[in-house]
Amino acid sequence: MRLADFILRDMEAILVAWEAFAATQLPAARHMKPPALRDHAREILQAVAKDISTLQSREAQTAKSLGRAPILSGAPETAAQTHGFLRAQSGFDINQLAAEYRALRASVLRLWSDDSPSESMHLDDIIRFNEAIDQALAESVTFYSAQVDQARNLFLGMLGHDLRNPLHTIQMTASYLSALNTDAKVSEAAGRLINSGLHMQALLDDLLDFNRTSLGLGINITPGDVDLSQLCAGALDQLRAANPGRRIDLEVQGDTCGSWDSKRLQQLLGNLVCNAIKYGAPDAPVYVGLNGDAGAVVLEVRNSGPVIEQSDLAQIFDPLKRGSDNGNKDGADESLGLGLYIVREIAKGHGGSIEAWSDETETVFAVRLPRSHYV
Repeated sequence: MRLADFILRDMEAILVAWEAFAATQLPAARHMKPPALRDHAREILQAVAKDISTLQSREAQTAKSLGRAPILSGAPETAAQTHGFLRAQSGFDINQLAAEYRALRASVLRLWSDDSPSESMHLDDIIRFNEAIDQALAESVTFYSAQVDQARNLFLGMLGHDLRNPLHTIQMTASYLSALNTDAKVSEAAGRLINSGLHMQALLDDLLDFNRTSLGLGINITPGDVDLSQLCAGALDQLRAANPGRRIDLEVQGDTCGSWDSKRLQQLLGNLVCNAIKYGAPDAPVYVGLNGDAGAVVLEVRNSGPVIEQSDLAQIFDPLKRGSDNGNKDGADESLGLGLYIVREIAKGHGGSIEAWSDETETVFAVRLPRSHYV
């Protein structure tokens, strides 16, 4: 008997074996009923049987074995895709999902072998069956991973949001203690709390922004009339106070007025300048330049220091990437590796762009901001 016919004829026996194996995948399967354990197994097997019976070229068979079968535009989800999504929601881990397909492959071939004389088993059926199982597994894993990523991003977003209130209370209490000015040690301790709170706030802001972009929501931009030269001057005063002994110069040319989100641009500037201070030469100044032309303002942050290799520049705006420890005396990195990624997303949110280059003379980050264009 051909394998496709056997699968359709002995479907129930195969499903019993599937259900029995799925029930062993603990703890996720502990309280699952038979319909949930069998989830979409019948439809997956029907699709496999249909696939085996369909004429295909050698190229199509190879693509399927690699999990690259073409997906028709607008086509509904396959049973394997839905199965991967539901297994993620049920708490299966990725190894358990893959194990289901491994067990299915073994049980089908074993049952077919027990039912059919070896001389009647077609080698091509076995090859086509394995290709179809590989394709189904790839589809399940893709949807499983997407669901896990979505759940993780939602969790991190809610966590970051919920941490804001207790952090705000800590910051307010520290500011109150500092304002009492009753004891030098208390004021000094309160100052450390305030600085640590500000650092934690920046980390939370980066985390929440990263999750917005991961969820496809993008950076939230609220435009308003802004004079970028005044904004930079005020922001740099705060950065100088936070980094005593470091020289930060501002150079302005042309018209620097436009319609932008002032808080987001302060965040962008702060990330770039802090990055320049951290990784630049400690005895050299950081230069911030503004140059306005007819349609946009270009903001540049320049510093001297170690050259950034081209391989690092190619991925420097990717999330969760960190530079070397050139600026860290103790080798500890207190960032999440999101600063430059957030900078790029803020620039994109304003319809702008950012680029970076580095040589023996200096490292430059240049942000081009259209005066009034938003996406």
